[in-house]
Amino acid sequence: MVQEWWTDFINGFTRTGPITVPGYELVWLLVGAAALCVVPVLWRLFGRFVTIVHELGHAFAGLATGMRVTGITLRMDQGGTTLGMGRGRAVWFGFWGYPAPAVVGAALVWASSQGWGRAALSAAVVLLVLTFLFIRNVQGVFILLGAIIVVGAIVVAVPPDFQGQLTLGAGVALVLGAARDWWNLVSVHTSRRRELASSDAFILSRKTGVPAALWLFAFAVVISLSGAAAWLVLRVAA
Repeated sequence: MVQEWWTDFINGFTRTGPITVPGYELVWLLVGAAALCVVPVLWRLFGRFVTIVHELGHAFAGLATGMRVTGITLRMDQGGTTLGMGRGRAVWFGFWGYPAPAVVGAALVWASSQGWGRAALSAAVVLLVLTFLFIRNVQGVFILLGAIIVVGAIVVAVPPDFQGQLTLGAGVALVLGAARDWWNLVSVHTSRRRELASSDAFILSRKTGVPAALWLFAFAVVISLSGAAAWLVLRVAA
């Protein structure tokens, strides 16, 4: 059985046929993605996956500019922290948290439309396993392990053609999840100011002197552009 699972996982890196999304499927896809981000019990689960992508956004941005990522913590309350050292661009590192899920979501939508949805899931398993090297708390271990089990089960147990549909839905959900997290961040700056110290926009404003409102706007621009790109791909695939 283990050999069969391994074979299915390796085969997951192959390309399938580009998918099409009829109008009725598009409606159900959007409803399902929205449910993951709106229904409280679903958001408590899916929101942790959004946090993983958020923190990996910081990590990859830091690595791209020469920083050394020293650790990632993930918490059950959907919070997280990524620590980096070195001469990299701290502002670039700090920026790519909230926009990351939207960018990744748009990329997943495009990959699925081109027949690479299954391969994207297999690549995600590899990336999540490698992320274990940077996890620095027990809650983070359990959260990451849960994500690996879910994505890995889809790769080895779900029919290949349907994997593309699931990847498409996950991409849309990540875009919506990024928007929800951004709105939550706005509420920190408006009605929950006691939590300001944890805000990426506040931290960036302290580092640069640029008002936090402009950083919030910049996050929103990237998230909106990613959402628009995903929608255009969906319209073409419909």
